[in-house]
Amino acid sequence: MAPPLQGLMQRHPLDVGMVLRRAATVHGQKQVISVEPGGAHHQTWADTADRVGRLGNALRSLGVNPGDRVGSFAWNTHRHLELYYAVPMSGAVLTTLNIRLHPSDVAWVANHAGTEIVFVDAGLTETFAAVRRD
Repeated sequence: MAPPLQGLMQRHPLDVGMVLRRAATVHGQKQVISVEPGGAHHQTWADTADRVGRLGNALRSLGVNPGDRVGSFAWNTHRHLELYYAVPMSGAVLTTLNIRLHPSDVAWVANHAGTEIVFVDAGLTETFAAVRRD
């Protein structure tokens, strides 16, 4: 992987890790709210950054290496947000798999991207089972 491009406009590369660190530092106690089937989920940006760090460690323990493709078959909740940050911060590539596509199309996208591991929301396991068959 090529090193980040160092331009003349800023001292630090703008990447998702920097965005999350800034949110946790400047807005640490502000709420991140996602609406989920059981109701609204609230956590702070500081808590989100902590969970992202732990998820990054979990990815490494699962054997995810820089450049690997990690899929997300999930609703737009705090868990998906955490993947959105943790996967690229670990050097891997996030492939968001559209839950509204036909299972054969989801399978094609995942296979074409070289997705090696997929995180699936618990409520979507039956839907994803059809994807695995294709």
